[in-house]
Amino acid sequence: MSAPRRSTSLRDSSSDSERMEGTGSWDDALDWFKLEHPASRSVSHHANYKCLLEAERVLVEGRGVVLINTDEAGTLIVTNFRLIFLSEGTENIIALGTIPLATIEKFSKMVVKNQSAPRHSEKTPSQRFLQVIGKDMRIVVFGFRSKTKQRRAIYDGLLRCTKPSRLWDLYAFSCGPFKFTNANPKVRLLNEYFRLLGKGLCRASMDMIDNGSYTMSNELWRICNVNSNYIMCPSYPFALIVPKSISDEEVIQASNFRSKGRLPVVSWCHPETGAVLARSSQPLVGLMMNMRSNTDEKLVAELCSQLGDEKKRRRKLYIADARPRKNALANVAMGGGSESSSNYFQSEVVFFGIDNIHSMRESLSRLRDYLDAHGTTSSDGTLSLLRHGGWTWGGGNLSNMSASVSTLGDSGWLIHVQSVLAGSAWIAARVALESASVLVHCSDGWDRTSQLVALANLLLDPYYRTFTGFQALIEKDWLAFGHPFAERGGMPTVSGSSGRPPDLCRQSSVGSFPLPPMCQSSGSFAPPTPSSSHAQNQQSPIFLQWIDCVSQLLRMYPFAFEFSSAFLVDLLDCVLSCRFGNFFCNSEKERQQVGISEACGCLWAYLADLRSSEGRSHVHCNPFYSPLKHNGPLLPPAAALAPTLWPQFHLRWACPSEAQAGELEAQCRIMSIKFSKLQKAKEGAEKKAKETAIVVESLSAELRNEKQLSSSAMALAKRASKETAAIKRAIQSLGCKVHYASGGDTTVDIETSPVKNSQKSVFSPSTRESVGIVQHEDKSDLSVSISVAADDVVSNNPFGRVCDTLCPLRTRDGGCRWPDAGCAQLASQFIGVKADYEALDSLSIYEGYFKTVSTL
Repeated sequence: MSAPRRSTSLRDSSSDSERMEGTGSWDDALDWFKLEHPASRSVSHHANYKCLLEAERVLVEGRGVVLINTDEAGTLIVTNFRLIFLSEGTENIIALGTIPLATIEKFSKMVVKNQSAPRHSEKTPSQRFLQVIGKDMRIVVFGFRSKTKQRRAIYDGLLRCTKPSRLWDLYAFSCGPFKFTNANPKVRLLNEYFRLLGKGLCRASMDMIDNGSYTMSNELWRICNVNSNYIMCPSYPFALIVPKSISDEEVIQASNFRSKGRLPVVSWCHPETGAVLARSSQPLVGLMMNMRSNTDEKLVAELCSQLGDEKKRRRKLYIADARPRKNALANVAMGGGSESSSNYFQSEVVFFGIDNIHSMRESLSRLRDYLDAHGTTSSDGTLSLLRHGGWTWGGGNLSNMSASVSTLGDSGWLIHVQSVLAGSAWIAARVALESASVLVHCSDGWDRTSQLVALANLLLDPYYRTFTGFQALIEKDWLAFGHPFAERGGMPTVSGSSGRPPDLCRQSSVGSFPLPPMCQSSGSFAPPTPSSSHAQNQQSPIFLQWIDCVSQLLRMYPFAFEFSSAFLVDLLDCVLSCRFGNFFCNSEKERQQVGISEACGCLWAYLADLRSSEGRSHVHCNPFYSPLKHNGPLLPPAAALAPTLWPQFHLRWACPSEAQAGELEAQCRIMSIKFSKLQKAKEGAEKKAKETAIVVESLSAELRNEKQLSSSAMALAKRASKETAAIKRAIQSLGCKVHYASGGDTTVDIETSPVKNSQKSVFSPSTRESVGIVQHEDKSDLSVSISVAADDVVSNNPFGRVCDTLCPLRTRDGGCRWPDAGCAQLASQFIGVKADYEALDSLSIYEGYFKTVSTL
């Protein structure tokens, strides 16, 4: 049974106290829930939940909780992986109220005191709420009954599990690889390096990594193993692509001139022109900005290999500094800074003006507050069209609409996205159009540098726009090159793991939950420690912003990407939830120390498993993908780089119906599925048609054989008929008359002129005991039996008596003069008759059959 809808605004609860008196307090509004146990229930009931994942355990459970955003009642559960909200009765998961613990940015307990009416002496109980703010753009509020300890139990459960102090306390280690096993990421990185060097036929293996035989090269670049033990640069991968002319000693010396040892290395090289896209950190030019490194300058100069024309010119080098110029100058105080074009041969330094991680964090927070305040569902339980007294349309009255647009602009999120898009497009244009090399860096070379380099790679190389290529791109430019995912996501690190969990930020989001004067936080908290404050200060949605940029390119070039926007959303959800270990820790070195690939499941295997169930019709696959349409670089003009809100991600919680911006894509996918079914049906019909054609051909061949046999039989029948007629004439020439009976008996009447009386002899197939009888019997309709008696045998056979009477050569003593007698001729004719009848009998075919066949 669905819960009844109510529009009870937390903002208006204090002003509507008199109205609440007539209908009861917030506690009265929850009276319709049947609470068997006010407090959290025992764990014995937890095994009945069917929604739990592998190794997911229920820690705390509270019943009769209301999701204020949608006024739905249900059960709130804290597990070792998620905060789950189940609908009342059906226990179906409510997606808005279900959020992984690692995705929770902060949460707080809220109390709203209701003012009692003057005529009531009893004090009205306060309303108790729990606000949860997620990193995925959602703000949800849960309402609890007063005089129960359910909210405290849920809050304490979140306090223990949301921010684990140790890395191995995360759910991914409890679940293990399960069925989503993870291959070693080092092997995948080497395979991508081999592809970039034109050695794509070579496949990497762990044996190759162990014995160091992966140092391949082409005419310009080589794979260097100088950082195989991570001593030179802990945040760089074990293998690096550097110019072939630079030795290992020079590589080590060049790393000393760059911040964190992150020297210039190749991220991508053009397979035809030889231009490269390189990355590094800022140079250590010193306070006077006069520090130089000959090795670093030589290494950067080698990035500009000669052009392939006849003039042997060296290509131009652009040094792209992602920071604003003033920020680069400010880093001089800490020994950093930027390059001078006069120190680097044929180079030009360009500043992109992209803000730092703190600006991005604050910008996303303001955008989240804007969406919560002006969406169709809100954390205070009212629709936006009912707020601010406006009934004109969904956004309120005209002045409020103007204010909302201004708030969106003030968030600055779209401006930051546009800056990253413009910088990446500029880099891709220099490499593709000018055949120039570009070196990109910011301060440390792992935030803005990763954004620009990875996005430029995506624009330049069509391979990175496929599923396998997109995975290789993220693993190379984000994971291998040391983007600090643990620090930016607020997760425990290898070096920071301890026995005591860090303090949580228990302040509500600024502007996300405007409270009336009587609304106050409950409880007393200790001030945050310096370490936890520093960890919180390092959080920033850098990777989320980059995925947002990818979604903007997908919107501009819908035919260029194999994956869809839904794939990007699921990828982000997996990264934020920490369900898999691919994005744990801050570097490849730390993940190897912990053994992430062996201990945790693989995100890529999970996403691939989702797609395998439906193939190309899966929601992750882009139905418009046409690889031949955009088989080269994507070079968007500046006018096309105006970003918009990403509906599938930004609006999915605040405006669920409007978030379905991919409806056209969904309809196209449905049509694609129908077309696929029709195609399969067509293939099945064609297969059956081929099988039927084969059967018809086989029957035709059999019919042709049957016709040939019929023709042969007809010929034999005609021949037998002629022979029968000849035999009949021969017998008749001997003075015998042959009568054929239908029963199979043959009657032969023998007549002679000397003998006046005729003798009739009937030869039957049943006669078998006569001596010297030659007989042929069968079940045929025609049967002839002829008996020949020996001379010395006295027989009463009429045929013998006729022979004795007719034979003029017979002696007086009764002896026969065979073969000198004339009867020998008759005997030879009888032998011929016997042979012919045996041949005719072996056919076993009625004469009428041949006549019937001949008419066909």
